[in-house]
Amino acid sequence: MMSTPRAPIFRSTAPSTGTGEAGSPPPRAGRRRGFTLIELIIVFTLIAILVGLGLPQYQNATKSARETVLKEDLFQMRKLIDQYYVDKHKYPASLQTLVSDGYLREIPVDPITKSATTWVEVREQVTAENLLPGFEPGVTDVHSGSEAKALDGTVYNTW
Repeated sequence: MMSTPRAPIFRSTAPSTGTGEAGSPPPRAGRRRGFTLIELIIVFTLIAILVGLGLPQYQNATKSARETVLKEDLFQMRKLIDQYYVDKHKYPASLQTLVSDGYLREIPVDPITKSATTWVEVREQVTAENLLPGFEPGVTDVHSGSEAKALDGTVYNTW
């Protein structure tokens, strides 16, 4: 049996690319694949812009939450002062009296000043009607001790 002659194989003189394409330079053996400096700068710039936009929103949200807690604390303490007056026919001598008589577990921490000792107690007005021997003006109202401004522009100690 006779075999048919095959055509001779010609090899390219161009360097091999590893992909089979002639004429392309081969990949460098030690070169690492990664991000360029400009790509990293762009990514970090975008992250900085997003943080810059989000941070004020976060700060306003936390301040708003503290204001909400302050309003609730003031409402509850004023309600308990009124309840004390209904029960005992006099106002409490101090906020600590509400704790010692069981109306409050403890004096709440002012969320703005972050202290339980900065509450401003408003005492009852002394008049000719209540000027009796042994009369001690009690606490009729309570305010925050903070002089900072709220988000709505009012001062916290006027709430």
